[in-house]
Amino acid sequence: MAFAITQTCCTDATCVAVCPVNCIHPTPDERAFGSTEMLYVDPKACIDCGACADACPVDAIFPVDSLTGGQREYADINAAYFQQSELTSQAEPETDAEAGTPAASEAADHGPNFHAWGKPAFERILPSDFQPLRVAIVGTGPAGMYAAEDLLLNTRSEVTLVDRLPVAGGLIRYGVAPDHPATKKIGNAFARFYAHPRVRMHLGLEVGANVTAEELAAHHDAVIYAVGAATDRRLGIPGEDRTGSISATTFVAWYNAHPEVAPDAVDLSAERVVVVGNGNVALDVARILVSDPETLADTEIARHALEALRRSKVREVVLLGRRGPEHSAYTRSELLALKHLPEVDLLVDDHDPRIGATIDAAGPMEKAQVLQGVAREAVDWTVPAEAAGRRRRIVFRFHSTPVEVCGDDTLRAVRVTGGAGELEIPAGMALRAIGYRGVPLAGLPFDEVTGTVPHERGRVTGSPGTYVVGWIKRGPSGGIGANRTCAAETVGTLLADAVAGALPAPTGGPKAFRRLARRRRR
Repeated sequence: MAFAITQTCCTDATCVAVCPVNCIHPTPDERAFGSTEMLYVDPKACIDCGACADACPVDAIFPVDSLTGGQREYADINAAYFQQSELTSQAEPETDAEAGTPAASEAADHGPNFHAWGKPAFERILPSDFQPLRVAIVGTGPAGMYAAEDLLLNTRSEVTLVDRLPVAGGLIRYGVAPDHPATKKIGNAFARFYAHPRVRMHLGLEVGANVTAEELAAHHDAVIYAVGAATDRRLGIPGEDRTGSISATTFVAWYNAHPEVAPDAVDLSAERVVVVGNGNVALDVARILVSDPETLADTEIARHALEALRRSKVREVVLLGRRGPEHSAYTRSELLALKHLPEVDLLVDDHDPRIGATIDAAGPMEKAQVLQGVAREAVDWTVPAEAAGRRRRIVFRFHSTPVEVCGDDTLRAVRVTGGAGELEIPAGMALRAIGYRGVPLAGLPFDEVTGTVPHERGRVTGSPGTYVVGWIKRGPSGGIGANRTCAAETVGTLLADAVAGALPAPTGGPKAFRRLARRRRR
């Protein structure tokens, strides 16, 4: 019996650190880390100790013989990763450097079950007299909390957590779909730091509105901004702001009870909904729209959203992808989950011959392969979504670019181009899910093209003592676990600056800031 990593993998590599035989890959020091959708257990090397399952913060690791339903596929998915890696390594010629390393020869001596350990690296060396720092972290989502964890566990720093919302958690609290409770569990790992003796938390305090960036900096040795990407990308097409056309950002916030989104912000009276985009957020939106509401009743979904879904008339969700299925932005695991959604049909609109050919030719580790076995037909869009006898369904339409949201007072259709030409898809609601975007922060530089704060390894350009981490640093890419390595880089830069004496000395103390925060908190 071996263990396997499943759908909810957060890729933060906690499991890698505890594996006694180095059988979980890619590891953070390997080039593939951060580019794979999840981590994988080598079934040939696994010794069934279960240490990874105990350490996993999102309950994503199970013994292979305990997998049931759609989770059974992950036994083959984990094994296929290493089979593919073996084929790749056999195809690539071994360099002199690789042939000469002790690790390479040692691996050869031990056969296919052995994974060579990398050389230990000590990237941070702090002097013995390193003094505790006072660091403010703006944002309590995964990026900010990984930075806080690093500082608290590896230094004697005092951390001030600041969040503009009344509840901590950021993306974990307001961005994860309610039917993914295991993913939300990583919030428990972060929550243990809220009451840490060297942590002070200020909720409902917005930098730039209640306190200035300069005031925050004046009371701390350093400030780390972990504010994410607070808005969505625009389509830039006519009718985008028409009634019935909203962003996935709004929809996700609505079903997660975000305090800044009204309970009546979403109208589910349409029978067909068009979702522009095919990343994981688009799949989340589609899944919530067509799921049986009673399966969500025991989750943390907002009560107003649950009641609206119970009254919903939505029968069909169309997912528009500008490119083909091989270039989809969603992960294979999220698409696999859709295939097992009860009482919901999946269909690929086969309007372009390239689509079926790509799916049929896809290999075992390719995204398009997951669509093998899904029904395909050229959809007649004149047929109403509520056609008699039809179950709820999700339609994938690739090679389709939206060019207009049509209608008068209300939305009537989404006009698309691609494949056989131009057509209108009748719909009563449209959701854009083409990515998030950072917004400018008062007192900090901002790159309008990338939607990020310019920086060097996390150090904000031209602002000594100011740092960024997460999506506002690198753009809206990478899942929860990607923030661990991102935070490690930023904190490493901050500590190096502290050792070099490059941090500005604060002019105010912690008590003074707490008094200021109490006066200004909204």
